[in-house]
Amino acid sequence: MSNLDNKVIVTAALTGAVTPPGYNIPETPEQIAKDAYECWKAGAAIVHLHMRDEQGLGTMDEQRFRETIRLIRTYEDCDVVINCTSSGDARVSGGDAEGNAIRMKHMKTLDGIEMGSYDAGSFNWMPGGVFMNTPKFLEELGDVYMERGIKPEYEIFDTGMLDIVEYFTKKGHLPQDRHYQFCLGILGGMPATVENLLYLTKHIPEGATWSAFGVGAAHLPIMYAALALGGNIRVGLEDNVVFGRDDNGQKIMATNKMLVERAVKAVETFGKKPATSAEARQILGMKPFER
Repeated sequence: MSNLDNKVIVTAALTGAVTPPGYNIPETPEQIAKDAYECWKAGAAIVHLHMRDEQGLGTMDEQRFRETIRLIRTYEDCDVVINCTSSGDARVSGGDAEGNAIRMKHMKTLDGIEMGSYDAGSFNWMPGGVFMNTPKFLEELGDVYMERGIKPEYEIFDTGMLDIVEYFTKKGHLPQDRHYQFCLGILGGMPATVENLLYLTKHIPEGATWSAFGVGAAHLPIMYAALALGGNIRVGLEDNVVFGRDDNGQKIMATNKMLVERAVKAVETFGKKPATSAEARQILGMKPFER
């Protein structure tokens, strides 16, 4: 077993766009950057970034991404992998040209984005509406990632999205090396079951890397299943805001750091080690970090 074979990449999804404002979710660039650093110190190799506006709603504001990335990099010892969303505002996700341009503007203009989400298809995100990722948008987004050297993270909500990734790869709009994020438990997508996770892992190309998460109460079963199946894991307040219950049955509200610390403990209990950010870049075939 090589050194990297024994490593598990922990991604911290810090904020999200769907979870209502409040709880312990970081919302300002300062709060998000602080959480990113704390999660990196706790063992997360990657941070997945969404932005929030002054009302606490998801936004694709380019300047907020810019400021958050700048603040993260002010921590001189921090080499965390920065992964930015391409779908952080339901108000511009209707599939029209203007909304699509807003969703990828930061990917075209900002330095420091190493990975980017690629939501590989449209579906009914119940009960709110249709999550639109049109073929035209996906083709252009893939081209942007390839032109700028941004590693795509293929967000897979259902099985047909695997075929969409395959299609655009064959057409030359996505790179050959693939990293999948299996997003389970969203109403309208695949339920968060071990059976579904196993199915997805059996239908990706040999040599591809993958990670997984379950939404809400499914976050622990999917995390443990991903470890058992040899995958990587994602945790964070984007996907789950409850840590557990106390002796009186009352909910214990999570922080991002708490969720990362528990994930790291699970990795170590399983007999593996959390990957450093440098090791995660090696595992994912990414360029070494340059400040």
